[in-house]
Amino acid sequence: MIRFICGLVLLLLTVAPAWSQDKNSPDAALEQVLQEARANCAQPTDRLSKVLCGGRIRIGVRDYYPLFSTREGDERSGYEVDVAHAIAKRLGVEVEFHRVNAATRIPMIGEDRIDLVIATMGHNTQRDGQVRFIRPHYYQSETTVVGPKSLPIKGWNDMSGRTICVTVGNVSNAVIVSENVRLMLFDEAGVLPERLRDDTCVLAAQDDSFFAEYFTDPKFAAEFDQKFGFAQVPWGMAVARTGSDKLARALDLMSQVFHRDGVFLDFARKERIGTAFLEKEHAIWQRPECNTDTGSSNPACVLPALNAELKPTPFAGSVLAFEAWAERRLGLDVTLPMLTIAPAFTMFLDGVVNSLVLIVGALVATLVLALVFGAAMGSSSQLLRWSARAATVILQSSPIVLTLVIAAALAHAIFPYSASVAIGAAILALGLTNGSNAGQAISEAMTSLRGERHLSGMNLFLHSLGRAATQIVAFLVNAAKGTPVASFIGAPELLSALTDITSFSSGRVTTYCLLLIFYTVVVMGVVWLCNRLRSFLEHNEATA
Repeated sequence: MIRFICGLVLLLLTVAPAWSQDKNSPDAALEQVLQEARANCAQPTDRLSKVLCGGRIRIGVRDYYPLFSTREGDERSGYEVDVAHAIAKRLGVEVEFHRVNAATRIPMIGEDRIDLVIATMGHNTQRDGQVRFIRPHYYQSETTVVGPKSLPIKGWNDMSGRTICVTVGNVSNAVIVSENVRLMLFDEAGVLPERLRDDTCVLAAQDDSFFAEYFTDPKFAAEFDQKFGFAQVPWGMAVARTGSDKLARALDLMSQVFHRDGVFLDFARKERIGTAFLEKEHAIWQRPECNTDTGSSNPACVLPALNAELKPTPFAGSVLAFEAWAERRLGLDVTLPMLTIAPAFTMFLDGVVNSLVLIVGALVATLVLALVFGAAMGSSSQLLRWSARAATVILQSSPIVLTLVIAAALAHAIFPYSASVAIGAAILALGLTNGSNAGQAISEAMTSLRGERHLSGMNLFLHSLGRAATQIVAFLVNAAKGTPVASFIGAPELLSALTDITSFSSGRVTTYCLLLIFYTVVVMGVVWLCNRLRSFLEHNEATA
C-alpha cells in the first residue's frame, strides 16, 4: 500500500508540471477561445463567432505582390495566401479572398467588408489607431535602395542631391527626403523595376520583400543590386478595432503556434522569400517564457510597432485647432501637414525660398538675355544678326521641358549635382526661352523705328525698348509663371517640396491649393512690378 501511494505521488509529481504547462499553453488557450465563440452562434457579438458559425472567413490579400500574394485567374499563390489558408484550416472554415491594396486594406476592415487583412502591411504607431494588429508579427521587411551595380552607392552620404523613385504613401519617404534626396513618385510599386530597366529611374526604393522576386531573375540580378537598407518594419495581420476582440485573441495565439511549430518558416522556404526573421522568431517562441497563453503580451517576446510619428512643429496645436474649426464651422476638410510636421515645415520653408530665388533669377535672366538677343538681332553685323535669329528659332521651336533638360545636362556635366546647380540650370533655360522671344520683339521695334525716325545707335536701342515694352513684360510674366517646371529636373522649389511632403503625409488637395495661392500672389506681384517697368519704358520712349 505504501509502495502504491509513493508511486502515485511520484506519477503526479512527474505529470503535474506537464499538465500545468499544457493548460497554460497557447494551444489550450486557443481551443478555449474557439469553444466559447462557437457557443455564441445564437447571438454572435464578435467577428470570431460570425466566422465560425458562418463557416467562412473573409481575408483581404493583394492581387499582385510577387512571392507573397499573386493571382492568376481564380488561383492565388504566395506566402500570405499560404498563411490565409492555414488560418482558415485551423478555424475549420472556408476562406473567401478579397482584393485589397495599400489604399483600401484599412478602410475595408473598418467597413466590415473583410474580417482579416494579410496584405504586406507594416505595423507602425500611426496605424495602431486604425486597426488592431495581430501579435506576434508574421514577417518583417525593410526599405531597400536598388540601382545599377555600376553605381557606387553604399549609404546616405552617397545619396545627397540624387533623385530616387518611390511609391506614394510609403512611410519611409519621410526618411528619404530628410537626407536631401529628391523623389520621383509612382502610384504602384509594380512599375519600379521596369522604370529601372528603361533608365527612367536611376535608383528605386521599396520594401526588400517586393524586390525579392525580381532578384530571382538572373538577368535583373546581373544588372542591379541592393545598395543598402533602412527603416525595418514588422508586418502584421490586422482586424477591426471594435467587435473583433476574440478574433484577434484567437489569431494572436495561432500566430504563436505557427512561429513555434515552424509553420510560417516552412511557408517562407516554400515561396523562396527571406527567412532570417522567421528563423529568429521560431527560436523565440519555443522559449518557455514565450510559449504560454500570455506570450503575445510579453514585451520580451513580441516586437514593438515601428515608431512612425514625425516630430511636430512648435505651433502644430494651433494649426490642428484651425483645421478642426474649418471643418466644424465651414465644412472644409483642411489639412496642413507642412505646418504641423517639423520635417515638412523645413522642406516647405526651403521650397518657398528656392521658388523666390528661382523667380527673381528667371526675371533677371529673361531681361538681360532679352537685351542681348535684341541688340544682336538688331545689329548691323550680318553674322551676329543671323546667329542670334537662328538661336531664337531653335529656342522657340523647342519645348521648355527639353530646353530645361539640356540646360541641366550641360550644367551637371560641368558641376557636381546640387540644388544650386539645378536652380541655376532652370534660371538659364527660362531666361533663354523667354529672353529670346522678348529680344525678337526688341529687334522688330528697332527695324520699325529705323524707317520711321531714322534713329541709330544707343538712341535707337532705348527707343525700341519703349515700343516693345508690352512684349517684354509679357515674357517676364511668362518666365515667372513657368518656374514650377524646374521641379522636372529636381530643383527643390515649392512644387517639388510639396510633392515630397504629400508623399508621406495626407492633405494633397489642401497642399496643392496652397501652392496655387502662392504662385497666384507671386505672379500678381510680378505683374505689378512689370507694369511699372512698362510705364517707365513707354514714358521714356514717348518723351524722347
